[in-house]
Amino acid sequence: MKKLMVSGFILVALIAVLGNMGCTPAVQEMPPQVLIEAESFSESSGAFKVTENRDGSKVVMAQGKKGWLGYEVDVDVPGRYRCEIKLSAMSQNPGVCWVEDYYDNTDDRTYNITAAMPIPATSQGEYTVIHKDGSPLNTGRHQMRLHVESDSVLVDWIKFTLMKHHQFTQDTLRQNMQGSEWHLVWSDEFDGSGLVDSAKWTYDIGNWGWGNNEPQYYTEKRVENARQENGHLVIEARKNDLGYPWTSARLTTRGKVSFIYGKIEFRAQVPAGDGTWAAGWLLGDDYRDELSWPYCGEIDVMECVGREIDDESGNGINHASCHTRAYYFKQGNHITSTIAVENMSTAFHTYAIEWSPQAIHAFVDGQKYYTYDKQESEWAWPFNNPQNIIINLAMGGGMGGKIDESLTSQKLLVDYIRVYELR
Repeated sequence: MKKLMVSGFILVALIAVLGNMGCTPAVQEMPPQVLIEAESFSESSGAFKVTENRDGSKVVMAQGKKGWLGYEVDVDVPGRYRCEIKLSAMSQNPGVCWVEDYYDNTDDRTYNITAAMPIPATSQGEYTVIHKDGSPLNTGRHQMRLHVESDSVLVDWIKFTLMKHHQFTQDTLRQNMQGSEWHLVWSDEFDGSGLVDSAKWTYDIGNWGWGNNEPQYYTEKRVENARQENGHLVIEARKNDLGYPWTSARLTTRGKVSFIYGKIEFRAQVPAGDGTWAAGWLLGDDYRDELSWPYCGEIDVMECVGREIDDESGNGINHASCHTRAYYFKQGNHITSTIAVENMSTAFHTYAIEWSPQAIHAFVDGQKYYTYDKQESEWAWPFNNPQNIIINLAMGGGMGGKIDESLTSQKLLVDYIRVYELR
């Protein structure tokens, strides 16, 4: 199997040139990469054959409507990767391709880590490179499939290049849940201007679909998508921006601070456009890539979609859920509840949970409407482990649904995010 593994940093010294100039040799850092030659597949399904280019290099020809090539891929550095595929369309109906990770998983899941990647039409013999950004990969061996849905295409290679190291969280706040009064232990009031506080937040990046076929590209440190303004956090989704259908932002405390137990509040005003999907939630620190979920646990505190919000009144619905290996939506038994919220797109409301060792309760403006208390196994209750806070605005996808074509910009406004404990 032909694979090029680069697990650390490659140091390139320009000794010949700089040495003659009396300079210290320059050092160029190259991010870790995994290069997979298309012909190195270990198994396949569909009509594929190995052939050669004019220069004698080997490629794989895919013919037929659907098929896949299977590979063993070793990853040494956990993080978010750019996935690139070099290929050449051989027909007028090039189709799409996408990458599946962990196809050998025991949960009968399909981990799509690129979403559909349209294959551009090319001239005969001409190759192009398509890519998606942000695919999460943990260390270890990955059983991957390249799915090809095309009449005819030549595939040369697949390459993963590290874009961002996984951020491991060193600081965990464990809140006391016995007492009579709530005391603030952590917050962001968003009273500054410009970019958010880098001591509290980092950015998830990319457009790999986020497990839900979402089209937006989450950017990093870009005020057009995430900024402090007039005492609020503004997360703005923008159409036809930077060459992508949509851009937006997803902020997380991962790598900064995580939490165990407490009262956690998001005070926010959500957008109402059809296709918007605003969320304030928590994700287990054990998440490394898609195989981690839902074992790591997820708590949805504020989750609402524009298609459920009345355009005139602003009235809508908020969803609260907990996702665990024992109970989650992809196996049809997740435990969830909804509550009607008046003026949710025109006024601020407080979306909260109270998370104790015994149960998780959800509230909107102080009204309790949800309880999760399943503790029969570790699969049912991963919530004694740290969770990080996430706030994001997605577009479309499985829950957001069809995006209103007339939309050009949508904004999620957050007044504050606070964490309390009892004393």
